Amino acid sequence: MRLLHTMLRVGNLERSIEFYTEVLGMALLRQKEYPEGEFTLAFVGYGEESETAVIELTYNWGTDKYDLGNGYGHIALGAADIYATCEELKKRGGKVTREPGPMKHGSTVIAFVEDPDGYKIELIEGR
Repeated sequence: MRLLHTMLRVGNLERSIEFYTEVLGMALLRQKEYPEGEFTLAFVGYGEESETAVIELTYNWGTDKYDLGNGYGHIALGAADIYATCEELKKRGGKVTREPGPMKHGSTVIAFVEDPDGYKIELIEGR
């Protein structure tokens, strides 16, 4: 068994695809509309689905906002140089919500960025 994808419900598919591809540098791997179910799926990632886990962006037609609740934590991405990565993300329009620095009660250097729907994405240096 292996991890295939993580699904996020998004309020504006185009805006979300733009964030994950243009800000975070992922590729749009595939996209399909399901008219009978009134939803669209788009898969983004850093590699082919056959080789790595990806993110499924689910857009339910007519729904432009979700209550994230308190159960969702974050998606984590590795960054070789987290300080340079955060600066580049800001230049691309990304919203860094926690600047790079050691994690609380530890030495791992982390930062957080937020996607257009408010989902948190943790950056971990050296991974």
